[in-house]
Parts: sequence; structure tokens; C-alpha cells
Amino acid sequence: MNGSDGRDGGYRGRAAALVCVGLAMFLAALAQTVVASIVPLIVADLGGFDRYTWPSSSYLVAATVAYPIVGRLSDIYGRRAFLIAGIAIFIAGSALVGFSGSMNQVIGFRALQGLGGGAVMTCCYVSVADLFPPEDRGKFHGILGAVYALATVVGPVMGVLIAEWLSWQYTFLFIALAGLPVLLLTARRFPGPRSLPRQWELDYAGMATLAVAVTAVALASAEVSHAWYAPQAVGLLAFGLATAALFVAIESRFRSPIMPLGIYRNRAVAVAVVVTLLTSAALHAFVLFLPLYFQLALGVSATQAGTMLMPMLLGIVLGAIVAGQLLSRTGGHYRVQALAGTALMAGGMYLFSILGDGGGVAQSMPVLFSQLYLIIAALGFGAVVATLSVAVQNGVAFRHVGSATAALQFSRSLGGMVGLAATGVVMLQSFRTGVETLVPDNVRSILPEGLFSSVKEDPRALVDPAAAQVLKEVVAGPGSGNLPAADSLLHSLNLALTGALSNVFTVLWVAVALSLPVALLLRVRAGSNGSSPRGP
Repeated sequence: MNGSDGRDGGYRGRAAALVCVGLAMFLAALAQTVVASIVPLIVADLGGFDRYTWPSSSYLVAATVAYPIVGRLSDIYGRRAFLIAGIAIFIAGSALVGFSGSMNQVIGFRALQGLGGGAVMTCCYVSVADLFPPEDRGKFHGILGAVYALATVVGPVMGVLIAEWLSWQYTFLFIALAGLPVLLLTARRFPGPRSLPRQWELDYAGMATLAVAVTAVALASAEVSHAWYAPQAVGLLAFGLATAALFVAIESRFRSPIMPLGIYRNRAVAVAVVVTLLTSAALHAFVLFLPLYFQLALGVSATQAGTMLMPMLLGIVLGAIVAGQLLSRTGGHYRVQALAGTALMAGGMYLFSILGDGGGVAQSMPVLFSQLYLIIAALGFGAVVATLSVAVQNGVAFRHVGSATAALQFSRSLGGMVGLAATGVVMLQSFRTGVETLVPDNVRSILPEGLFSSVKEDPRALVDPAAAQVLKEVVAGPGSGNLPAADSLLHSLNLALTGALSNVFTVLWVAVALSLPVALLLRVRAGSNGSSPRGP
């Protein structure tokens, strides 16, 4: 094993390495969620409502490919080189996004940013196992969970504040500049490998088939403007699944695969991967669509919508720290904590999905109760992340810690990618159906030719005041004689999109609820990683 030598570098060496890890993770996590609050602004500037989820999805696609590859290679060659390279690629991608002039450029450069971010996240999580013994990992994973939570919530708030003060491009340029001192600090203080690596035969075929399979499945999922049975979607999905099968065949025969399939025979890894897949699918979509929902349903500004995510910080930080401390102090009741976390997360999202239904106290004070429900869901997610990270690292042999941690990261990113794609389909199809149902016939009859189809495909007027004014002028006509019809159209579009987002939230809590019976199976074998016996 050629991980870092931080455990042999004394307290100051480990503290310096942990600072590097924390700062690098903060930036990578920040980039994942910073787009949540500024996608409406990007769409208003560049268009592309049909690709609303792709500034987030492209990041996750690239990160999904990077996780297992970097996890395995860093097991062989050490974390330092891959952490430094990941930060450098991340900085370059961030700067290029900032200079983008079209939605396609944003999507492409976000993928480059995600490639670096994926390498960074993998090295950060695995480094905890390099730096600290098993009995101490819980509390340090709790700290990293708090860092991740801070970035998750600061990202949308920071993004919208910078975007409204300057422009959305400066958000990414700021992240690139912030990465430079982190790169220099890591190059100076993060420890190198304990020994020179042995010669290994690299799994180039596995790397290539993994990249192709993930990309093909992602592109198939992105065919939101067509039915799922459209030839493009079916062809890409079939090709992606066939390539995935080829990847599994290659990995099962290669001497040193990038994704050792044997780790999935470990119950702790298998259960953690499935639970992470479902909860991450829900969380990524939840964070992305919440600011849009706040703007439409509660009538707040883009800045206010971003700041309304702040309660998630409190919830995730508390959930992660409490779960990590409990694991370190009580012997590790993994199953109980995983069940509690998933139950809280599902419950919070369910309450959020019915926030606008019927009457009652919650609907009379929607802002207050929306914040309460966010805290409940966030508490659950923080507990799940910390618990499963420690369960996996303490449940495998030390030589497989990198691969097992990367498997968890892979499932987290894959879940987010699939969750965003699936909820993008739900949102668009529900919105189109809602527009057909909610726009009155007398309003539709006076619309200029092609306008109804246009707003059904791209409701930019709901997130861009200038576009809303243009739409009102077009519908109202000369002298603004049909101004009530224009207002009725905008109101119907708002109701349709709000209803579509409520359908998305329903899908999300159901996905998390499906992880509950899986979490019941979680068990970490005593001493599998040099750790003390653990409870359920």
C-alpha cells in the first residue's frame, strides 16, 4: 500500500495534511452545488431550459468516471500526486466555465471541473484511512462531513450573491482563484507515499469501458425532449449497458482491476453502495430544484432562494458530527444509525412534498415550515454519509480501503447523475402536461402562432423578469389590451412548474424510503480492518 505517510509524521504532520484535505474537499464540494442557485440565471442568459440539469449532471458524469480510477491508482502510487493533479485540473475547469459563452461550453467545461473534483474527493476521503487508525476515523469523517455540508450550503448562497453582484461567470472564476493557494499548500505540506510503487499492469481496458459506459448511460438519460422509447435513448442505453457488461467481464479477469469486484461481496460495502446510490440521487436533485421551487412557490428573489438553503448546513453538520462521534464513542452501531438517518431524510422530503397541499398551519407559514423540513432531511443525510463512510473503511482490509472508498464515492456520484436525469424528465414532462391542462382555452386561442409551444418547451419567463416582460408585451398586443390574458398565462405557467416540482419531490422521498429495507442488512465484521469489534 502506498498511501500517504501522514500517520508516521506526528501530530503536526497529520494536522497539516488534514487541513489540506479539508480545504480541497471544501472547494470540490462547493463546485458540485454552486450551480443550484444560478442555473436559472445561466438559463436566462444562455437559454437551454431543456438542459436545465446538465451543468450539474456533466460534473457528476466526469466525477463518476474519476472516482474508481483514482481510488485504485492512488492505492498503488499514493494520494499526493493524484490530489495535486486533481486540484490543478479542477482549477483549470473552473476558470474555463467562467469564460463560457454558451450552454454547451458550460456543460463541457463543468465536465472537466468534475474530473478534477472527482479525483480530489476520492483522495480526501481515502486519506482519512491513511492518516488515522480505525478507532479514530469516525470523528474525522464527521469533521469532513461538516466541511462537505458547509460547502454544500455555502455554494448556492455564494453563487447567487456573486452572480447578482457581478455575473454568474465570476462565481466560477472566484472558485478558480480560491483553488490556487490550496494547490500550493497541498504541494508543500501533504505527505508523499511511504515507498516507491511496485510495477503494476494498468487496467487501461477497464478505464476506457467504464468511461464509455457511464457517458452513454448519462446521454441516454438526458434525452428528456423525447419519450424514453425514442430510438436515441434506447440505442444509447443499450450501448451503455452492453459496455458496462464488458467492463464487468474485464474487471473479473484482470489481475489488478481499477474496480476490484470482490469488494462488493463484502456486506458492508454492498449495502453502503446501494443506500448511498438512492440517498445521493435524492439529495442532488433536492438541492438543485429547491431554489427554483422557492422562487416560484414562495415568490422570493433568487438571492433569498439561495439563502433559504442555509438550514441544510445546520442539519448536515449536526448529523455528520453526531453520527461520527457516536461511532467513535459507542463502538459503532452502524445499522441503527443508517436506519435513523435514512428515515429522517425520507421524512423531511415527504413533508416538503406535501407542503403546498390543503390547508393547515404549515401552509399558513410555508417559509418557516420549509426551513424546518430542510433541517430534518439534512440531519438524516449527514448521519448517513458519516456512518456509511466509516462502515466501509472499517469493513475492508487496509489494502482495499482506497478501492472501497472510491466505490462509495462512485455510487454517490452515479446516484446523483441518475437522480438528476430522472427528475429532469419528471419535471419537464409534468410541466408540459400541466401547461396543457392549466392554460385556459380563451388565453391559448389569442396567443401568436407558435408561442404556446415555445413557452411549453422553455418557460424562461418564470426565471427572467426581462423575458417575462417581453412575453407580456407579446401576448397583450398593441395598447396592452390583453394584459389580463398575459397575466393569466404567466400564472398558469407558474402553477404548472410548481406542480411539476412537487412531483419531483415525491419521487425523491420515495427513492430514499426504498433505502430503508436495504439499510437493515448493514453489518460490519469485527476486526476486518484492524478495528475493534463493532456492533450492528
